[in-house]
This record gives sequence, structure tokens and C-alpha cells, in this order.
Amino acid sequence: MNIAEIKFDEKGLVAAIVQDIATKEVLTLAYMNKESLEKSLETGETWFYSRSRAELWHKGATSGNTQRIVEIKYDCDKDALLVLVVPAGPACHHGTVSCFVESLYTAEAAGDISSLSDYEILLKLEKVIKDREEKMPEGAYTTYLFEKGVDKILKKVGEEAAEVIIAAKNRSHEELKWEASDLLYHLLVLLREQKLPFAEILKVLETRHK
Repeated sequence: MNIAEIKFDEKGLVAAIVQDIATKEVLTLAYMNKESLEKSLETGETWFYSRSRAELWHKGATSGNTQRIVEIKYDCDKDALLVLVVPAGPACHHGTVSCFVESLYTAEAAGDISSLSDYEILLKLEKVIKDREEKMPEGAYTTYLFEKGVDKILKKVGEEAAEVIIAAKNRSHEELKWEASDLLYHLLVLLREQKLPFAEILKVLETRHK
């Protein structure tokens, strides 16, 4: 398969759906022409064609929120692309992870099903923890943990895990949700201390699921 086989429309464009390869969340819908697709393949980062400005644009060129391409797929008609990426920041110019945040319709029957956007807080928390480690603001609890080092962080992970067990044994949902939140936070701090991105954990879970 090569670019020549992609069916660009009468304006020389093809729709490109961008998806986070780790979370599977759809980040945005943009358009590529032949040149932007070629530049995407050459650089390994997303380039698009702006229909309003009539020019190429490199995602993250000014914001730093680039998208590293892992794979580009095409549909059965070869007239649409699926771009799987590792994003370096929010996809939307409004600062949200995805451009798709508003709902036009939600089925009542699906009311108890969580969407990927419900888990956006984990990605936000990971970014906050990274920022704390880099800037070490005085008085922040996360700063305190990084200052004390891995032994302190490991101790807190162990303590919070024990608290989760106790809460579960007590059959207290209220207690359990707070203790589980504490455990997740300290686990993310540990992952940051170890320089292991949360996305790598998601990849393992995805592999196991398959």
C-alpha cells in the first residue's frame, strides 16, 4: 500500500481520525492532503491541512502538544485514515485531551457505562505529578514525597494498599473509594519516580485483554 492508492476527495483531502493508542480515545478529526500525509510519514508526527487557512500545519508546533505516530491505517474504501498516536499533551486547542467532549445524545440504557473521558482525570493527575517533580513547588505534598525519595514513596504505597484492604473488609464503599483514590495517587507518584509512563501500564492491560 502506498499514498497513491489513497482516495483523496475532489479538494485533494482525506479525513484523518486521530486516536490515542494507549487509551483508545478519539482525539480529533482533521484532514490531510498528499503533502501533509507525506510529511507525517517522514517526521513520525502528525501534519494536517487547514481548510480555513488553506495551509499545512504541524500539530504541536506552537503548543508543544505534538502527536507521535505509531501507526496509520486506512479503511476498506481507502478514503479515510485512522492515525494511532502517543500524544504529548491535549489534542484540542481548548486544552482538553480530546476535541470530543460534548454529548449530542446519550442513551438512558447506557447511563451506567463509563466513557473514556471519565478517566481523563488520571492523565491530568499524571501531568500534575510530573510538573511537581520538575518544579518542586514548596509546600506541596507531592514535592515532599519526591524529596524524601523512593523509600518514602514505597512506604506510602504499602500503607495505602493496606488501607484499601481494611476498607474492603469493612464493606464500606465510602471508605473504600477514598482509600483507593489515595492508592492510585501514590502509585502514579511511584511510576513517575521510576520514569515509567502510565501509558505503558495501559499497554500491558491491553495486551493481556487480547
